[in-house]
Amino acid sequence: MAIQSMELDPNAATYTDDQIVAKVNAATTKVAAASLAAGAAKTSLDAMADTARGYVKTSPVVGEFPVVSVQRAANGKLAVKYDDVPV
Repeated sequence: MAIQSMELDPNAATYTDDQIVAKVNAATTKVAAASLAAGAAKTSLDAMADTARGYVKTSPVVGEFPVVSVQRAANGKLAVKYDDVPV
């Protein structure tokens, strides 16, 4: 696997809440409600390949800071929140 780079487009199309719900409702595979043990979903998702997972995973090592969230701020800049205590 090779490291790739990307650019963020602040003008990219966004979906409204109603559009997202419509897409979920139109999906051919429905989501089933189930009870899982705490952490089971994360463990299952972490086991997936990086390109199949569908979320940003961080794996800080000793001395690094765990990332809590990433979003585009109102000023157009990428905003990252992280724990101020290193692993």
